[in-house]
Amino acid sequence: MVQRWVLARLRNHRFFSLAELNRAIAGLIADINQRPFKKLQGNRREWFERLDQPALRPLPAQRYEIATFVRCVVNIDYHVEVDHHYYSAPHSLVRQPVYARLTRFGVEILHGGKRVAAHARSHLRNKHTTLPEHMPVAHRAHLEWTPGRLLNWGASVGPGAEAIVRHLLTNRPHPEMGYRACLGLLALARKYGRERLEAACQRALVVGSPTRRSVLSILKSGLDRQASLPIELTEWQSPEHENVRGPDYYH
Repeated sequence: MVQRWVLARLRNHRFFSLAELNRAIAGLIADINQRPFKKLQGNRREWFERLDQPALRPLPAQRYEIATFVRCVVNIDYHVEVDHHYYSAPHSLVRQPVYARLTRFGVEILHGGKRVAAHARSHLRNKHTTLPEHMPVAHRAHLEWTPGRLLNWGASVGPGAEAIVRHLLTNRPHPEMGYRACLGLLALARKYGRERLEAACQRALVVGSPTRRSVLSILKSGLDRQASLPIELTEWQSPEHENVRGPDYYH
């Protein structure tokens, strides 16, 4: 009823800004609040001051934030995906269902009705936001590794391992992108031993595939125990054939 009354009063007016329209509506609202009720004593303003106003409480110090909730499952890498970004959760919750509470500036992860993680919201697609305390102990140790330390470790294994570590760190936009593969070489050294790892790295370099996956494949198949591949250093020469014109033809 109030909406129809306001629209009727303003139907012949033109407004050129939202602020101008709001001022006009505010004047009409003050007017309608003073109009006497038809079947009750008093008016809206009087009833508000007598019944509602005494029960009002102060407004919160912070404005209310609209939030949405998304059901997620913590992946094996202890992250949940929200709008194509990955946020960490405690690693003990791997494969557990959780809820992500999304606001304009934050992401909270809830489990069992309790908040277990809080992050600043990011709109970078396919990137990770990770808190160190969410990592397993083994993953936290990885944070201590630097490119220099990885290269020194590779050199301690042998020239082949050092060359592959250097390739993994320098052939990507950022050295950090090669950390996972380099740390994978460390795991291979623990499993197969440094001698076999060095032999596999040298073989991977010879075949032109200096990657952790190639080194692992060589170790699994036992190719590192075979004789080294021969490397042809001689210059290629054209075979003699009647259809091959030879260099003298172009003089």
